[in-house]
Amino acid sequence: MTPEIKSLQGRVILVTGAGQGLGRATALACARAGATVILLGKTSAKLEAVYDAIIAAGGALPAIFPMDLDASADHDFEIMAQAIAGQLARLDGIVHCASAFEPPSPLAIQSVAAWQEQMQVNCIAPFAINKHCERLLKSSPDASVILIGESHGHAPAAYWGGLAASKAALEAYFKVQAAEWSDLPRLRINLVIPGPIATPQRARTHPGEDRSLLPTPETLAEDLLRLLGPDSRDIRGQLILWKEPGATL
Repeated sequence: MTPEIKSLQGRVILVTGAGQGLGRATALACARAGATVILLGKTSAKLEAVYDAIIAAGGALPAIFPMDLDASADHDFEIMAQAIAGQLARLDGIVHCASAFEPPSPLAIQSVAAWQEQMQVNCIAPFAINKHCERLLKSSPDASVILIGESHGHAPAAYWGGLAASKAALEAYFKVQAAEWSDLPRLRINLVIPGPIATPQRARTHPGEDRSLLPTPETLAEDLLRLLGPDSRDIRGQLILWKEPGATL
């Protein structure tokens, strides 16, 4: 589905994991659609490159918020929310693209530290960001939050251990949050499970795969725009399995 030109005009959208992969593609797509984008990620240099690309394309001046989600606690997330309120005075959407990932391996050799990082980044951080930004989201006339799930969290399988558990926890959180926001007509949350796409993470797990057969992050990002815009006001609390022809597990 191709978004209308400037379909996000005037909106402020926070994109986590904005330095690469789906986060980068989503940030650029939001900027092309007219949004002011907040770029959140761990690596400043990557965020600055996305910033430069948005400016070069004539987009609205983005904001950069370097943040290590794995090392962040309540206080850090509250500072982030206060900074958004102070600098931009509004927030109309969040796309949670940040993801911690370890290549598949038997549970017997997976570490507690790796599990903790994946749980923190993949589940706890989205909860914390939504919690501390809730006041801003409720003040928007039309706010949309998108969580990015993972197929192995939706249907856990051998060797996916920490990733499967953390993304399954994200689905559980999503159901709770969707229920709690169900009576708020101006605030909605949905969870999108992309399936295989040509991201840097996919390249680590399937190094010999023909990436030309996979959907690109840019293709998915264009579809995410609809969930952020006014045409999706009635789409709420949905778990959306997204897959393009040609994608293979």
